[in-house]
Amino acid sequence: MTESNDYYKLLGVDRSSTADEIRKAYRKLARKYHPDVNKADDAATKFAEVQEAYDTLSDAEKRRMYDQFGASGPAGSGGFRGNPQWAQGARGGAGYGQTVDFSDIFGSAFGGGASGSPFGGGQQQATKGQDQTHSITVTFMTALKGGTEEIRIGDATVKLQIPAGIESGNKLRLKGKGAPGMMGGPSGDMIVTISVGGHPIYQRNGLNVDMDLDLNIAEAALGTQVTLPLPLGGTVDMSIPSGVSSGSRLRVRDKGCEAKSGKKGDFFAVIHIVAPKEVDDETKELLEKLKERLPNPRENDVLHDEEG
Repeated sequence: MTESNDYYKLLGVDRSSTADEIRKAYRKLARKYHPDVNKADDAATKFAEVQEAYDTLSDAEKRRMYDQFGASGPAGSGGFRGNPQWAQGARGGAGYGQTVDFSDIFGSAFGGGASGSPFGGGQQQATKGQDQTHSITVTFMTALKGGTEEIRIGDATVKLQIPAGIESGNKLRLKGKGAPGMMGGPSGDMIVTISVGGHPIYQRNGLNVDMDLDLNIAEAALGTQVTLPLPLGGTVDMSIPSGVSSGSRLRVRDKGCEAKSGKKGDFFAVIHIVAPKEVDDETKELLEKLKERLPNPRENDVLHDEEG
């Protein structure tokens, strides 16, 4: 029946393989070629060939005879395929001559089937489909405020709810949108990994939101008042204290990101003092005078001691 006379090769095992290794190889091939799963024209033929090889190699006496005489069986007997008496096996069992019920074999391959099956006993069981994965990138503001994204799964479009405060690397689950189940079991889930895009003026740090604020030398020295846009909407009037340094972080409480749980982050203005790259002669003269009047900021540090 089989195209190959080598049952070991057909199952993909060595001649020294144990009974358990042969059983595992058979289970894998039975799942692959069963006609209920594999719709190829030759699936039923290949399934039957795999069954024939397993029927022979799973029986210790049949395997011993096969190893000695090959697929043709003892000389003059008609072999495994042609001799009904030999096909019954040395122990008188049903052997190769029995009728194979494909539905029973298929059921046992996935957890059910008859008690004599190499896959274990019990009734056929419904099996949940496997979870599948998907990745999407959402905008900074969608991640900050929450929203809805549409993703394609096969031929369908599915809406995914994005909770406020989500961060890159977080995963969301779409129940029932994964691989279909077996034997009437439920479908698996779709696991969606989130990446968050950037923003031209804001940066996220957990639930806190930072915004770079550039000040000129005079604003930093004298202090000033600025109006800043808040990430969740609206503005804030912020007083910049005199003598502020680059890197200072000025806080507005509870105006950062608000998570679905209700927990709130803060908004920070991060100070950057920007010196002019080009100045006219009048401004340069003023700066020279100012330089002489201002204290040396390095007077008490290590660099100043080394220079002195």
